[in-house]
Amino acid sequence: MNYRGKSHSENISKSTPISTSVLCSLQIFSLDLGGISAIVLNGYDAVKECLVHQSEIFADRPSLPLFKKLTNMGGLLNSKYGRGWTEHRKLAVNTFRTFGYGQRSFEHKISEESVYFLDAIDTYKGRPFDLKHLITNAVSNITNWIIFGERFTYEDTEFQHMIEIFSENIELAASASVFLYNAFPWIGILPFGKHQQLFKNAAEVYDFLHELIERVSENRKPQAPRHFVDAYLDEMDCNENDPESTFSRENLIFSVGELIIAGTETTTNVLRWAVLFMALYPNIQGQVQKEIDLVIGPNKIPVLEEKGKMPYTEAVLHEVLRFCNIAPLGIFHATSKDTVVRGYSIPEGTTVITNLYSVHFDEKYWSNPEVFFPERFLDGNGQFVKKEAFIPFSLGRRHCLGEQLARMELFLFFTSLLQRFHLCFPHGVIPDLKPRLGMTLQPQPYLICAERR
Repeated sequence: MNYRGKSHSENISKSTPISTSVLCSLQIFSLDLGGISAIVLNGYDAVKECLVHQSEIFADRPSLPLFKKLTNMGGLLNSKYGRGWTEHRKLAVNTFRTFGYGQRSFEHKISEESVYFLDAIDTYKGRPFDLKHLITNAVSNITNWIIFGERFTYEDTEFQHMIEIFSENIELAASASVFLYNAFPWIGILPFGKHQQLFKNAAEVYDFLHELIERVSENRKPQAPRHFVDAYLDEMDCNENDPESTFSRENLIFSVGELIIAGTETTTNVLRWAVLFMALYPNIQGQVQKEIDLVIGPNKIPVLEEKGKMPYTEAVLHEVLRFCNIAPLGIFHATSKDTVVRGYSIPEGTTVITNLYSVHFDEKYWSNPEVFFPERFLDGNGQFVKKEAFIPFSLGRRHCLGEQLARMELFLFFTSLLQRFHLCFPHGVIPDLKPRLGMTLQPQPYLICAERR
C-alpha cells in the first residue's frame, strides 16, 4: 500500500499559470490528464488550505465526460456547485438526520441488522468463507432504511446483483479505458472498452432504481414522508412551478444511486480491512475483545453510549481508517473561479485531486505512518485522542454527509462481530495486503474463519 503521492523538483515562477507548467513543491503539483488541467494536493496543510480556507472556491466538480454521460452533472455527489447541489445536499442531510442517526430508534435498526449479519456468519460453523457478500448486504441495508424505508434480505438476488454492479463500476471508473474516455470522449462510439461496460451497468442500475422508487412510493402521502424517496417527491411537488428547480425524477434516481454507493462501498471496505487486520494481528484483536468483555459483556448488545468507555476499540477503528485510506483521492474537486494557492495561480475550472492518502501518511503529523499502530490515537493514560490530520471523510463543503452514520455502523458492527467471534485465517493461508485499485481501495478477496468465542 506504499504509493504516496510524490512531486518533481523543478524551479518555476510562482506567477506561472498551471496550464503551461508543472507545479513542483512537496505539497502541490500539476498534471495534464489528456488535455484536462489538474492539480494534486499533497499533505494535510495543502488540503486544509484549499478545502477549508478556500472552501467555496474548491467546492465545484470538474465537468468530466464520464460524469456528464452518467448523471448529466445532476444528482448529489457529482453535481456542479450551485443551487442544484445546495438543494440536494440540504435535503440529503435533513433526511439522514430525520430518518437515520437523528432517531433514537435508528441505533436499534443497526443492532437488529447486526444480528442478521452474525447469524448468517454462524451458518459457516467456523469454516473458511469470504465475508464480503454478508458485510455488503448488512451495510447497504442501513442506508436502505433511510432511502426506501425497508431492508432487503440476503437472499434478494436482484438487489444483490445491483450492489455487485455498483462495486464493479467503482473499479471500472478508475480504469485506463475510462481515463482515456475522459481525455478523448469520442472513443465512446467504439463498441469495446471498459467504459462501455460501465455505461451498460449504469443503464441497468438506472432501470432497476426507477422501478424500485416507483414501488416504495406507491402509498405515499404528500408532506408525510416515510423515507428519502418520499421527501424528494415532496420537494418536487413544492417546486413544480419553479422552472429553475433542480428536483426531477431523473435527479432522484441519480441521487438514490449515489447515496447507495456512498453509503455501502466505503463502510463495507473499512469493515473488510478491519476484519483482515484483526486476523493478521491476533494480539490487537485480543485487546479489543478484552475491552468489549469488560465494558459491554459477552451477551449484552453493544450500544453507542458505551463507545466513550472503549478508547482502544476507537483507536483501532481510527487506525484502520487512516492506514487503509478507503477513498485515497476522494472525489475530484474543481475550482469555481481563479485563485492562488501557495503563490501559484490556479485558473477557474481546474480539476483538483485531494491526495488523502498523503494526508494520512504525512510525516509532519504521523510518526512511522507506514506502521499499523492503534496506540497513536491514545494518550499516556490510555485515553482516546483526536488527531487533526485525520480526515477519511474529507473536509470542507463537500465532506461526506454520511460521516455520522458511518461511524455508528463501524462501531456497532465491529464490536458485535468481535464480541461473538474470534477471527483467523485458514491454516497456512497468508493474505495479500495489496489493495485492489479503484475509486476506493478494497482488499483482495480473502477467506476468514469466524469461530465462536
